[in-house]
Amino acid sequence: QQQQQQQQAAAQPFWSPNVQQAATQAAAGFMAQAATGNLTSEKVLSQGMDEIQKAFGGGIPGMNYVMRTLRSYFQVDNRYVKRKLQNVLFPFLNKQWRRDQVEGPEIVNYALPHSDENAPDLYIPIMSLITYCLLSAFLYGTAGQFNPEVIADVITKCFLTQIAEVLVIRGCLYAMQATIPVLDIFSYTGYKYLGLTICMTCGILFKYLKWGTFCYYGAFLWTASAAAWFMLKTMANNIPVVTASTGPKRDVMVVAFAASQVATMWFVSQTKYL
Repeated sequence: QQQQQQQQAAAQPFWSPNVQQAATQAAAGFMAQAATGNLTSEKVLSQGMDEIQKAFGGGIPGMNYVMRTLRSYFQVDNRYVKRKLQNVLFPFLNKQWRRDQVEGPEIVNYALPHSDENAPDLYIPIMSLITYCLLSAFLYGTAGQFNPEVIADVITKCFLTQIAEVLVIRGCLYAMQATIPVLDIFSYTGYKYLGLTICMTCGILFKYLKWGTFCYYGAFLWTASAAAWFMLKTMANNIPVVTASTGPKRDVMVVAFAASQVATMWFVSQTKYL
């Protein structure tokens, strides 16, 4: 009988009364906080990842490590979000680009986003990507061209473009014998969606004045320049000064990474119906 119970547990490792109870408690907690006005998107992400880690952490080998790593990219607060938005949109005003280091067991251990405005996060890129895709769908709707596949098409184009960009950057860093975590690169290349969201907002607002395309590209000049400068300063302060002598030149690669932001922003722009 004990062997049968173990076989049944192995056949259904991800759902059990404990998992169901945890999910119910999480949902009740979210509803209670929403009713009192204390629920923010940061809290939803943080608490949601907590519950996922509790429910599934023991069922998948290495899941706890993966969840701990992902959680570090969502440790944000309102202060961090405001400062990061300022740094991404107005990077020319920022004078300090080096990340804060903290004591830890590793050789280099960096502070989490809520303690360091220069730390990468995935909260802003994900929220910006979702907003940009919804605005693109709204633009298609204003032209009478909306269908359910629009959002999926925009997300797919953005995601595949970013994956290709991350792979190229990762390959160049490998050739230089420089190491930057893949999720850091996803974060740095994902901030472009904030600029694209602003461009799309400007285009939609002025569309009915027949200035939609003009305002979109006017905002694009600003946001693309900001994204390129942000990537330039970020990579210049993250890639070690001493790299492989036989690989690509560090300064050339830093400039190329910055220029890639303008190219990819142009490629994923949705201006057909402005």
